[in-house]
Amino acid sequence: MLYGKRYASSKNKYFRYMKNSLSVLLLIAITLSPLSGQEKEKKEKVGWKFGGALPAITYDSNLGFQYGALVEFFNYGKPSVYPDFLDHTYTEISRFTKGSGIYRMMYESFRIIPGVHWVSDLSYLPDEATDFYGFNGYESVFNSEWATYDKKTGPEYPYRSTMFYRFRRNQFRFKNDFEGKLAGEYIKWSAGFAFQNFDVGSVNIEKLNKGREYPLPAVSDSLGLFELYRLNGLISDNEADGGWVNSLKFGVVWDNRDNRPNPMKGVWTELGFEFAPGFLGNDWSFSRFYLTHRQYFTLIERDLSFVYRLGYQTTLSGDVPFFYRSQVITSLLTGATNEGLGGSSTLRGVLRNRVIGDGFAYGNFELRWKPFHFTLFNQESYIGINLFYDTGIVTRKIKLPENFEAQFDQGPYNGDSFADYFIPGEEKLHHSYGISIMPVWGQNFVIAVDIGKAVNIQDSDKLGFSINLNYLF
Repeated sequence: MLYGKRYASSKNKYFRYMKNSLSVLLLIAITLSPLSGQEKEKKEKVGWKFGGALPAITYDSNLGFQYGALVEFFNYGKPSVYPDFLDHTYTEISRFTKGSGIYRMMYESFRIIPGVHWVSDLSYLPDEATDFYGFNGYESVFNSEWATYDKKTGPEYPYRSTMFYRFRRNQFRFKNDFEGKLAGEYIKWSAGFAFQNFDVGSVNIEKLNKGREYPLPAVSDSLGLFELYRLNGLISDNEADGGWVNSLKFGVVWDNRDNRPNPMKGVWTELGFEFAPGFLGNDWSFSRFYLTHRQYFTLIERDLSFVYRLGYQTTLSGDVPFFYRSQVITSLLTGATNEGLGGSSTLRGVLRNRVIGDGFAYGNFELRWKPFHFTLFNQESYIGINLFYDTGIVTRKIKLPENFEAQFDQGPYNGDSFADYFIPGEEKLHHSYGISIMPVWGQNFVIAVDIGKAVNIQDSDKLGFSINLNYLF
């Protein structure tokens, strides 16, 4: 499935499991179309050029068929600045037959505001079944048997619902990020503001049951983790239905990368603060700090590099609503989403948003190889292959209420005990590894096919598979 750009680690929407994706077939068809084994002389690109377009056609048994398309354009200027660009637009409209979708328009420019890189994003991101696995990583037990059943025999004990670890989250976002030179060639300032509204609640079981051979049980008959957290006060009443999160952001950046789409050398480091003050109309007030360091090393000129990213963010003050804790802060958001830890923008192969806390750290390490270069439709293109290792951990935990274990064991939860859901002190490093296949057309249109595997089955007992745009960082 195809979701938006991710220059700076945006995540984008993503799936954890293998899907029957027509997008993959279309990708293969494009890649295997008549090619020239000899590289043609590079032609200068000037002005606005079509960047690429792909259909978004996939299937998910819980969400239904996805249908839609994405398209992007680049302005290379005159005289040309290719492979860099002056302006870039990205538009995606896609829907799932059972309610979820992406409606997104993104525009970025290096010329509208002189000396400033500006990224503006207007999106509506309805999600009928977003992932929720509790707080503090391994301190929250993941029981895959509660959420899966044999399709041949139907639901059997101890199955509860495929929606047990899901809740509804619809997001409206208007976000603007800015970056400009602060000192010298490489030191920059960053700033931004965002207005975001989240509509949160239980999964709409009636909608998702349409056309299902084995209907999902009603929430009243089988409580999910979201409902259990609400009943026990881990999700408070004032955050259980969502609300406004309007924020300001300030930071500094060091960036001497040699190329944005796929750097072969350089350093890209940023740190900053995000504030959600009450005077902006927020339902909550809080502040957070973030630090992200990325470095790129050339091993073989043009064709092989080693790269890594280290990230850290933590809550400094106030209370962050539970549905916003998964948002990973970055100076420039160029993708549909930027969430974690867990999922294709942070820990590939780990369940989406599996590792949630008030603070966390993570690392991504990749060996990037470009073994095949060719010319496709007069565009310099290549196919890359990446080997990756990802890791992360909660560094600041979300505290449980005092005497919570005794309180929980008194609840009417089908005989469940505290130990069925919580193991205090269990959190440790999460690990995953895998391979990415990177078809690249015209240097700037980058497709990333990621296949990842979690080391611990508490993070996932299946392969993680996703299709996105652009290198992870």
